[in-house]
Amino acid sequence: MSKITATGTATTTVGTGSDARKIAIIYRAATATTEKPALVWLGGYRSDMTGTKAVVLDALAERLGAACIRFDYSGHGASGGEFRDGTISRWLEETIAVIDAAAPKSVILVGSSMGGWIALRLIQELRKRAEGPKIDGTVLIAPAPDFTSELIEPELTDKERQSLAERGYFEEHSQYSPEPNIYTRALMEDGQKNRVLSGIIETGGPVHILQGMADPDVPYQHALKLMEFLPADDVTLTLIRDGDHRLSRPQDLQKMEAAVTALIIDDEKLG
Repeated sequence: MSKITATGTATTTVGTGSDARKIAIIYRAATATTEKPALVWLGGYRSDMTGTKAVVLDALAERLGAACIRFDYSGHGASGGEFRDGTISRWLEETIAVIDAAAPKSVILVGSSMGGWIALRLIQELRKRAEGPKIDGTVLIAPAPDFTSELIEPELTDKERQSLAERGYFEEHSQYSPEPNIYTRALMEDGQKNRVLSGIIETGGPVHILQGMADPDVPYQHALKLMEFLPADDVTLTLIRDGDHRLSRPQDLQKMEAAVTALIIDDEKLG
């Protein structure tokens, strides 16, 4: 695997044979004379790296002189692979491959919705390694860890359960796309293997959670529950009374920028 060093688009291949999929990456190289953590964007379910928050994060990295790593999971955006083949384990494997290709010394993870779950699992996997990037901080935007078992499964209708059993998937209307959301049995079963709300989560750095209280997809109580599993970390929770799930309004984006910038400033003070 060749290391990504130059600003621009790149790809990395994950898996072999029929399981191989080409992952699309947009990389911004650092320009600051002092070393700063790379900003890593982890998108949500059916989101891609050209969404509003991802682009704003990239622009922030440019202003700060920090590196920025954006990519699409398989079945999303510009990456290869079938969306229906996607699972948390599969998308986590791709995330690790992208991190390895960029090889940053330290990172700030910014995870949105499902990307918040991926971020927490990524931290767990990176902490098992003897070497690898240091996690300098994490920003979680409407995080949805364990959403398959915590948010979807309890609300399944008899018809949806029957569809899962007989067809291997069920469809759900999406308010963000004309195409329905598709949840497969493989995704649901794999979600159980990747649960993080089952014991203490140690990120090794500060965590800032941004959560809308008018979020129809991930209720703010889910963010409160997540905090219970982060007792060892310095955690800040910002509840946005009229915030929805996307948190893409100008005032929401400013909060994201402020949270990321504060983590970088704190890191420089400690450094």
